[in-house]
Amino acid sequence: MTVVDSRGSDPGRPSNSGSVVEEASWPAAAQGTLLAPGVDGPSAPIGSTMSGVDTSVGAVADLGAGRGPSWLDSWLAENAQRVVAWRRHIHAHPELSRAEHETTAFLVEQLTRAGLKPQVLPVGTGLVCDIGEERPGGRTVALRADIDALPLTEATGLPYSSTVDGVAHACGHDAHTTVALGAALALASAPELPGRVRLILQPAEEVMPGGALDVLAAGALDGVDRIFGLHCDPRLPVGQIGTRVGAITSASDLLELRLTSPGGHTSRPHLTADLVHALGTVITGLPTLLSRRVDPRTGTVLTWGAVHAGEAPNAIPQDGVLTGTLRTGDRDTWAKLEPLVHELVHSLLAPLGVGFDLQHRRGVPPVVNDQESTELFRAGIEAALGEEALASTPQSSGGEDFGWYLEHVPGSFARLGVHSGSGRVKDLHQPTFALDERALLVGVRAMVHTALRTLRS
Repeated sequence: MTVVDSRGSDPGRPSNSGSVVEEASWPAAAQGTLLAPGVDGPSAPIGSTMSGVDTSVGAVADLGAGRGPSWLDSWLAENAQRVVAWRRHIHAHPELSRAEHETTAFLVEQLTRAGLKPQVLPVGTGLVCDIGEERPGGRTVALRADIDALPLTEATGLPYSSTVDGVAHACGHDAHTTVALGAALALASAPELPGRVRLILQPAEEVMPGGALDVLAAGALDGVDRIFGLHCDPRLPVGQIGTRVGAITSASDLLELRLTSPGGHTSRPHLTADLVHALGTVITGLPTLLSRRVDPRTGTVLTWGAVHAGEAPNAIPQDGVLTGTLRTGDRDTWAKLEPLVHELVHSLLAPLGVGFDLQHRRGVPPVVNDQESTELFRAGIEAALGEEALASTPQSSGGEDFGWYLEHVPGSFARLGVHSGSGRVKDLHQPTFALDERALLVGVRAMVHTALRTLRS
């Protein structure tokens, strides 16, 4: 069995070799731009086409206006239009995972203009930026967003639709990035902060095992006490934010099973190994066996997404490929699935005479929110928007690499309502996904208040 993961059997848990983190640790790298030797920076220099943001957008209502603090109210009153314009600009210029060079350059420019010192990650995309000063005995809270887009063609018809063929922000990462950027710049306008806020704008969330590992490898979580993040939820109305203690997402792995056979004529399957029959045996048998070997309360789900074998109806093919995703909501179960899947595939195929190669690519762990961080998040949301903004949210079977951060520091991940309240829900990862832009200011307020609550706790 081949594990397709250059980071080892459990990415995110540093090995004893300790090479990457020690070479690019945050305290050492923080003295300048966080770029590893030999790694190019953003390809689009400041002043490029990404910097020319059209701010001629209509007014967007601030649902938390007047709730303070006064400096936040003032900043949003002055910059709300710019916040929306940032999002539209990023939306129109999406970039795929690990290719977010222009997006990174644009974000660097906005932060630099505010007098901050963003540092690009060693991989060349994504950045980290501190707001406020580290105080003796004080806290550091991190606010994280993801900046990459999906390989998908947009079909919203919006005037600021993607200008890049086959690439679109159909998962809301443009909104996540804008909210985090707005929160950082709003916090930078505060007369004084009770501690330090670390902005993490992370690349490559949409690929496994996720760009969060690049952030961790750079040591950018060193000294952080808690971390918070938001994700768009088109099933929640704008003005509400869903929180949950415990697992809010699931672990997600990729499976690729390749079968081989001598092939032969379909009239004589007894003289060869029937590869298509073997594929069918695994397609139906493996999910069934897993359901009897894994506690159903863990929410473990195997779903096949593609199967390819053969061309002719009267020829048994010599090879075939089966791919799918394996998800679980339990961290301990996730650690045990790889050897179990191999054992079960072997037992299913052994009587059939086919050869097989199973690639089990471990993805991301579940995002497991700790109670104290979630209570701080809820307190921040209530202070920012009122009690009516608080909502609960179920655990999702989707994966999110925010889980890697929570392997190292406590934190909480929440769902930002983006549905306007009218029309049908336009789901994530669909070409028609769209959001109510009032959610951007909701997110900024929630993240600012959560950071302040955490720093004072």
